[in-house]
Parts: sequence; structure tokens; C-alpha cells
Amino acid sequence: MKLHELRPAKGATKKEKRIGRGEASGHGGTSTKGNKGGQSRAGYKRKMAHEGGQMPIQRRVPKRGFTNIHRIEYKVFNVGQVDHLVEKYGLTDFSMENLYVNGLVSQNDRVKLLGNGEIKAKVSFKINAVSEKAKAAVEAAGGSVELVK
Repeated sequence: MKLHELRPAKGATKKEKRIGRGEASGHGGTSTKGNKGGQSRAGYKRKMAHEGGQMPIQRRVPKRGFTNIHRIEYKVFNVGQVDHLVEKYGLTDFSMENLYVNGLVSQNDRVKLLGNGEIKAKVSFKINAVSEKAKAAVEAAGGSVELVK
């Protein structure tokens, strides 16, 4: 056997189906695309969620409410969590930088302190928002609250 005698096994290769090359090819006429309609045309792209003329699900399902585009989302901490976080991460002040470094918030998060629970640690807070109850609890424990924008 020589290199120039090598051939693929019998039946391993097939001729390419040449579509749209006249009636004699067997694939002329509609070029295997069926009859008329969008799918036989160039550039056809089925719309997402198209259900073939049936009322689409996004129109069948009732809609309620709305999303307020002016809503400000806060990452919330309760006063009751502060003692645990101070112990676990060794925080002396509860600032955006310290929270980010310790992986408690993302870089663009806004932080709000709420008044659920009790606080014993004397901690200074530099955060975006605080409730009245939380502010009173922190100041009663000897800490301070500074609002940062």
C-alpha cells in the first residue's frame, strides 16, 4: 500500500447536497424549503415566544402593579446583628469601606441600619441611611451615626 493509494472506506463520503441548482439536481424549485411563507424567504428569523398565531403567553397572562424606577435599594443591617459582626470581623467603625473589604456589601450598595434587636458595642457608623429607632439605640450604647451620601 502506498500513500497515493489511500482512499476513504466505501460509503464513508457522500456528495454535497447542492440546493437551488436547477430542476435536474432534484433540489430545484423550492430548494427543499417547502412552499411560500416567511420560512422560505431569506433573512427569516422566528420571533421569540412566537406561538404560531395563538395568543402569546405574555399577552394571555394578566399584569399587575409596576416597578418604581426611583426606588432606592438598601442593603439592610439590624442593630441586633452589629455585635456579632463586630466580633466576627473585628470592626471598630461600621463604614462602607470596612463592609466592602470584609465582603458584606458590594461596592455600589447603599446601607441602611434598622432598629430590630439590641446593641452593646460602642461603634461609630458611617452609612447611607438609618431609622430613628436604630439611631437612638446606637447613641444609647455610646456610639455615633454619620450619614454619608
